[in-house]
Amino acid sequence: MALRKCACIDTLYTELPWLERFQAAKNDGFEAVEFWDWRIRDLKQTREAAEKAGIAISGFNGDADYSLVDPSHKQKYLEFLAQSMDAAKQVGASSVTIHSNALGDGGIVVDHYDNLSHTVKLCSMYDMLLASAALAEQQGINLNLEALNITTDHVGNFLATTQMGAEICRLIGSPRLKLLYDVYHMQINEGCICDTITNYSDVFGHIHVADAPGRHEPGTGEINYQKVLHHLEACGYTGRVGYELFPLTDTAAAVKAIMQAS
Repeated sequence: MALRKCACIDTLYTELPWLERFQAAKNDGFEAVEFWDWRIRDLKQTREAAEKAGIAISGFNGDADYSLVDPSHKQKYLEFLAQSMDAAKQVGASSVTIHSNALGDGGIVVDHYDNLSHTVKLCSMYDMLLASAALAEQQGINLNLEALNITTDHVGNFLATTQMGAEICRLIGSPRLKLLYDVYHMQINEGCICDTITNYSDVFGHIHVADAPGRHEPGTGEINYQKVLHHLEACGYTGRVGYELFPLTDTAAAVKAIMQAS
């Protein structure tokens, strides 16, 4: 398959020290790696480890403590996003991932914003994404907007459907703003994976893979990943597929399952 495999090295290869994970991922056949929080990493050493291994860094999270749905966060959100884009340039990454709500330890949604109406949240998200896309165009860094499941891992997150995220990306119309389609999250929230890919793959900038339930490697849950990945290709998707999953036993077994599924 033409789809390029990307390993999330905050969930895979955790048996190894940080700087050894890049070579391990390369050895196993991954074209790129991604991770979560750039603030806790030595960016110079991270870039050097990736370059030594001959593996690309796809990206990392770019929004941290601020939320798109909170109008009062606009200035701070954009300021931090600019820092994240600068960090991406420092490590040679092509993108950063963004979310509707700030996420804390373990991906917990920091604020559900029950005090804000749906209208305010949606309009705020659109307004900030418009400004974020303009910044991305200036800096030459891609933004991948990710919807999350709201029952299992990220209760209270505003952006919960592929349709909402895709339609906002289409309305804004920036080549630098795409949707991160996380198959695990969206199987939980909405199902209909292949129909969703058919309808919205034109705005996908990145894919995340984990089986459901459990968030482990393909073959441990209910998702037919051979079918899903073939359908992605058939619909013309040529980007990276990021394996953001927690091994059921260990990384070696998870990687074997990943390669078999693809």
